[in-house]
Amino acid sequence: MRGWWREIAGLVLPVACGGCGRPRTELCPACADALAGTGPRRVRPAPEPAGLPAVHAVAPYADAVRELLLAHKERGALTLAGPLGGALAGAVAAAAGPWAGPADGPLLLVPVPSSRRSVRARGHDPTRRIALAAAARLRRAGRPARVVPVLRQRRYVADQAGLGARGRLANLAGALEVVPGGARLLTAGRVVLVDDLMTTGASLAEAARALGAVHLPFIPGIPHGLPAGSTQHEIEQLAAAVIASSPASFEINRNSLETSIVAGGER
Repeated sequence: MRGWWREIAGLVLPVACGGCGRPRTELCPACADALAGTGPRRVRPAPEPAGLPAVHAVAPYADAVRELLLAHKERGALTLAGPLGGALAGAVAAAAGPWAGPADGPLLLVPVPSSRRSVRARGHDPTRRIALAAAARLRRAGRPARVVPVLRQRRYVADQAGLGARGRLANLAGALEVVPGGARLLTAGRVVLVDDLMTTGASLAEAARALGAVHLPFIPGIPHGLPAGSTQHEIEQLAAAVIASSPASFEINRNSLETSIVAGGER
């Protein structure tokens, strides 16, 4: 019945694939395959900004994947939040690592915030919408997860378009903060920063800095945070997940892994 309704709605209200424009479908099989990529993997931009957490992505930011993200973010194709959230869920699971059970607590997805003016202009918050879809997908798969939107911009940030890696870092330096009371919410589970896209890594590095200023990681059996004399880095490395990253970041990580394997004597 639902399929027939979509067919009729497609005749009255024309629908096209957000990735390639194929008519009468919101997401065609070919673009769905592109969005799935080859599975989540670690990615690294070059240059890699200081403080960037370990980032996992599903697909290179190119062609159909680029168009899908832009259709959802800029053109209001809100129904794409489901499949985009599914892709992000895969990256989150890879970034967080294996789940040992309830003692690990839930995954806490912390979206990189958009500016208020961007949300007003678009009519929605795309990263938060995708994060909610990802958390729902993770819960359906049996892994507790929820979105914890504790980051906000504390000062004006210029449009990042046209800025290089160094310019983006300067533009975002000190721009984010955790909202009052947010630190307490971060102690309940494994924190994973999430965004739709990574280009230079400046946004994720700044988000990690803001979280690191207040966050004591969840440690099973130690309900009050870190043991005396320990640092957060020794206990838990902050993780991040995105749907897409620059194609070069996939190649950089693959080449670095190959180099380390050869150096270790393996072929």
